[in-house]
Amino acid sequence: MELLTVAEMASADQAAIAAGTSGFALMRSAGQAVALAAEAMAERGRILVVAGRGNNGGDGFIAAAELAARGRDVSVILLCDRASLKGDAAFAAEEWNGAVLPCDPRAIGKPNLIIDALFGAGLNRPVKGDPYAMIAAMNASGVPILSVDLPSGINGDTGEVMGIAVEASATVTFFRRKPGHLLLPGRVHCGEVDVADIGIDADVLDRIAPKTFENVPDLWADVFPFPQADGHKYARGHAVVVSGDAVSTGAARLAARAALRAGAGLVTVASPRDALAVNAAALTSVMVRETETPKQFGELLADKRLKACVIGPGAGIGERTREIVHAALSAHRAVVLDADALTSFAGAPETLFAAIKKQNDPQVILTPHDGEFGRLFSALRSDDPHGSKLEHARLAAVQSGAVVLLKGADTVVAAADGRAAITANAPPWLATAGSGDVLAGIIGGMLAQGVPAFEAACIGAWMHGEAGQEFGPGLIAEDLPEMLPAVLRNLYDEIGIAY
Repeated sequence: MELLTVAEMASADQAAIAAGTSGFALMRSAGQAVALAAEAMAERGRILVVAGRGNNGGDGFIAAAELAARGRDVSVILLCDRASLKGDAAFAAEEWNGAVLPCDPRAIGKPNLIIDALFGAGLNRPVKGDPYAMIAAMNASGVPILSVDLPSGINGDTGEVMGIAVEASATVTFFRRKPGHLLLPGRVHCGEVDVADIGIDADVLDRIAPKTFENVPDLWADVFPFPQADGHKYARGHAVVVSGDAVSTGAARLAARAALRAGAGLVTVASPRDALAVNAAALTSVMVRETETPKQFGELLADKRLKACVIGPGAGIGERTREIVHAALSAHRAVVLDADALTSFAGAPETLFAAIKKQNDPQVILTPHDGEFGRLFSALRSDDPHGSKLEHARLAAVQSGAVVLLKGADTVVAAADGRAAITANAPPWLATAGSGDVLAGIIGGMLAQGVPAFEAACIGAWMHGEAGQEFGPGLIAEDLPEMLPAVLRNLYDEIGIAY
């Protein structure tokens, strides 16, 4: 589940070499893994390897030699003069006894499979000239492409397309994935990603101490709030969701039902007087409490059994919402701030950040989509307009003092201590009105059960994606909470918890 930056992967390679495995041995293992994947993708016909001058090209030469030794028809195109190759890449080229075709897109022809071994993960400059033309021709060929490490043209740390990038059918990477495998648009260029073992001991991770992870159950299973046989509803936590006025109540109800389905023992909707009848008529398991003013909301939180607050879905933009947020923070509750709560502070975000940082160990989660993020962290975007989503989320967490969940198909969760997780299970049909309100509610349900903020945000994002997958096409937001029991059953089965 660890994700390694390009620099961290280089450190892993160096650690393996220092422990006695040569760089060429690692390259040979990588090339053999590519050859196995290529044979699985193309059981017959010609295979073309397009190689660059670096170690990625070396992996390609090893793969070509392995495939030829197994009787496959293999060709190689090299984007530089063979004599200019150096180090392990030069040794790998010596393994290949066949011809090397000229660097000409017309040489691609119509193979059954192309192995992309041009650049790998370390590319940090725009693709131009001959490589650009070659990638364009590979993409236009209509032939399945297997990329080595990462599709050429994708930045391994950011997922950015560096001018042009290979559109791979599948990718073989080594030891651990990189952020670029999960961040958009890199993820859509990768196809199915296989992580091959090339002989690097997992112990090297102890020295590297990576802080970026794929958001999967292994990341947070040890803090997941599995119900106990001797538990009761208050032991499972009480969440409160703030409603807007009579014409803006649906979002709060979506969040409230999601919090309850996610496992909170009790959920209350704090409702203005004019919305009481609407909310009460539409809710059964969720309670409703009149809360007209921020002062009344503060009085509600005098009940210490209320563990977590969800503020923002349909709450309204303005002074009332800002004061309710300050009341929740002053009461030292775990808080999810979403939608209107975030936009309410767009004019003066520093007041929100100061209030969060006043707390000792704040359990506060901000859940902006890209537009809300831009309004709340406009200075950050101005200072670093080309930064990656991962880096922006990390900087925002430090600036705000909160856990930041930056939404999208590649949702990033970041904490002020540098930890970050990328979520890759969100299906496209989650892009529907009210989906984010459900996400806020799931996270609120986790906070109510005592899950720490970073893990609560990760669990919420993962469960949200799984719920969307469970329902499938045609999803609307009301469907998501009803999918959570199936998501939980699947999780219990995966982890081995009886229910």
